[in-house]
Amino acid sequence: MRIPDRLSSRLPGRLGGEKAEQDVVPLVRLTGVIAPQMGGPVPRAVINSVSTDKVLERAFATEHAVAVAVVINSPGGSGTQSALVADRIRGLAEEHDLPVLAFCEDVAASGGYWLACAADEIYAHPTSTVGSIGVVSSGFGLEGLIQRFGIERRLHTAGTSKARLDPFLPEKEEDVAWLRSFQDELHGQFVDWVKARRGDKLASDTDLFTGEVWSGARALGLGLVDGLGTPRSILTERFPEAKLVTVEGRKPLLARLGIGAPAAAAGLGWSQVTAADVVLGLTQAADIRASWARYGL
Repeated sequence: MRIPDRLSSRLPGRLGGEKAEQDVVPLVRLTGVIAPQMGGPVPRAVINSVSTDKVLERAFATEHAVAVAVVINSPGGSGTQSALVADRIRGLAEEHDLPVLAFCEDVAASGGYWLACAADEIYAHPTSTVGSIGVVSSGFGLEGLIQRFGIERRLHTAGTSKARLDPFLPEKEEDVAWLRSFQDELHGQFVDWVKARRGDKLASDTDLFTGEVWSGARALGLGLVDGLGTPRSILTERFPEAKLVTVEGRKPLLARLGIGAPAAAAGLGWSQVTAADVVLGLTQAADIRASWARYGL
């Protein structure tokens, strides 16, 4: 073999002229609670528009991609962040003219199912937890706790509704009524999204919008998913000539080493962190844990 031929044989097919490039299916994992920022004193995986933007861009821009797979493992969280990430997936899918396949792992509930509906097809394992098409708000009443430790809450507002549902103040009936009205509005938007994405696939003889969850096997019969299986089994069957490639986000060095804290992420020194910040951080961590525990995880 002549040297020019040897060099040419090592070039990609479209440059070397001998072998076509292999089809690719980029796979993106969306794991964690959906939240606008990391919560709690220990770094945890979260899904939001910032943490997913670049990895989604890279996945859809992958050369020779024939589809994009999104593996979801999330108990939900922020409705706004769910919508922003889902809208980004749809926008990139249309821009690159690529089909999107979503795969539900342990749980794709609430906001996690909102993300799944951004796909053109949804698959689940028979044991997956799917659904929870509803809205929930959770928190803690901490006014007694801070009093016990001698912490004085100082809050000054302009506007009678500015401090609604403050966790350090007693709960008011009018604030709860406002919250429920707001939840109803968001629930309606969630229902509209699911109906728009799933259409006639949804079962008409079951109320799917009560916040109930189902196994992946049951979700198939209800039209919430299109099939059962694992990402590898489904994608290998659908795209037998394609190579599956996991696309991961780039993490900062400290995050890769497992070092971090909410104060550091916010650019605060420890001297600027108040006792209330610490208590709130701990309750956020408990809330995240409760989000997973709601589904037995």
